[in-house]
Amino acid sequence: MAAPEEDADERTARDGVLMAGAGIKRLRERWLLELTHLPTVAGREHGIVRWVEQWVARRRNLRLARDRAGNLFITQRRRQTSHAPLLMTAHLDHPGFVVTTRRGRDVELEFRGGVHHPYFENAVLDIFSGRERCTARIVTLDRAAKPFMRVTAVLDRRDAPVASNDIGRFHLARTKLPRIARGQLHTYACDDLSAVVAALSALDVLRRRRGYTHVGVLLTRAEEVGFIGTLAACVARSVPRAARLICLENSRSFPDSPIGAGPIVRVGDKASVFDPTLTNDISQLMMDYEKTHPAFRWQRKLMPGGTCEATAFSTYGYRATCLCLPLGNYHNMVDIDGVQAGTRPARVGPEFISVADFHGLVEMLIACAERLDAPDRPSLRRRLQGLLREHGHLVR
Repeated sequence: MAAPEEDADERTARDGVLMAGAGIKRLRERWLLELTHLPTVAGREHGIVRWVEQWVARRRNLRLARDRAGNLFITQRRRQTSHAPLLMTAHLDHPGFVVTTRRGRDVELEFRGGVHHPYFENAVLDIFSGRERCTARIVTLDRAAKPFMRVTAVLDRRDAPVASNDIGRFHLARTKLPRIARGQLHTYACDDLSAVVAALSALDVLRRRRGYTHVGVLLTRAEEVGFIGTLAACVARSVPRAARLICLENSRSFPDSPIGAGPIVRVGDKASVFDPTLTNDISQLMMDYEKTHPAFRWQRKLMPGGTCEATAFSTYGYRATCLCLPLGNYHNMVDIDGVQAGTRPARVGPEFISVADFHGLVEMLIACAERLDAPDRPSLRRRLQGLLREHGHLVR
């Protein structure tokens, strides 16, 4: 695994402000390629954690802590401002397999995450044992197994060093992965590792500026099996009650939320709508931002293709909303609608996002940190009160 490096572009600053030119964008894209290549699954996120540990260790003004559930908190060492904590949140796992037992060439694995049943039929898996990658093919699927679906797969080699707790994922070797081509990142797990990179990239800028020591990053575990890391943090109150959470996601793209049209202020998911004050403040902030940055593209959408950690945080009384990237081949499922309609065969493929959307998400996060607590920023309530003052005479 390549260590996340710090190069000359990243170290270059003028008046304490990180320069965000082509060099820093290339560096962030390298982080994308490195991190989204690593295997991860709920409860077995150690490869991603190791990468993040190395990234933090290279930045002396950041600290990394864990709660009892193993969620990662990255905060700044400088004295905190009086603002309420602002945490950019993403999760460390992706749907995948974990080996439970092995008998000769037969391997039993449980699947942790959400993928439709047809995609398992005769699928080829990559299983990672230490530094070695082994290949197996699924021969049976037990849909009713608890707590997770189980598959039996046959290894290509009897001498493959596969053992219990090894991680598996769908084999996606038709083209070189990960890769950036024609403005898109194609890789094993955009969801949610590209959001992890976006959060770290934004923090890397803000840690160099004065006045943003209240901004940090929260990276949660086991999101794909029901927000388990998030729920554990809520119950244990390892997240400060006053914190505001900007949950980052990669959400399935629909025709009205296209890839390449910009990052999305996600107002809700298929289960709930998010904190209205925080969501509306960010929406208004972005409408103001685009007036002075006409090239900036963004969207505001419901995104009902899944459920987000913001729903879990909001349910436990936290102020939480979501920003997301529109995602292709959600959970590695190609042509979901066609497969569900019975008109297309099920096949797996790389997830993909727009690289411009990714850079836009980093820009959006930095803008939120800069402007949410600005004393001269009029809130939506203040804007509405201004309308009443100006035109209230019409109803008196």
